[in-house]
Amino acid sequence: MKKSKTTHAARIRRHARVRKHVSGTPQRPRLAVYRSLSHIYAQVIDDSDGRTLVAASDVEAGLRGQKNGKKKTQVAELVGEALARKAAEKGIRAVVFDRGGFKYHGRIKALAEAARKGGLSF
Repeated sequence: MKKSKTTHAARIRRHARVRKHVSGTPQRPRLAVYRSLSHIYAQVIDDSDGRTLVAASDVEAGLRGQKNGKKKTQVAELVGEALARKAAEKGIRAVVFDRGGFKYHGRIKALAEAARKGGLSF
């Protein structure tokens, strides 16, 4: 009998492998990204306290109106800019990037580059 492994399970394994080495501290919290087929979510997490400091997604009321007619990559850029703006308000300048087991490509890359452009360093 062939044991097939799903792509979701493979992503979870990749994410666990990355999380062994990537951890957020109060000085440099972790920027975690998750994407589904239709949405993208990002949050800045202090792993020592287990608290989410800042979060942004395309389902928020502020971004929901801006994403009409845009492609998913452009929406990811909006989320990255919004996250950087919220992080700057909280005084967060440097983060550790956690791509969540996804390839650094497409929407993940667009979000990361927009966050960098917004003032976050990682």
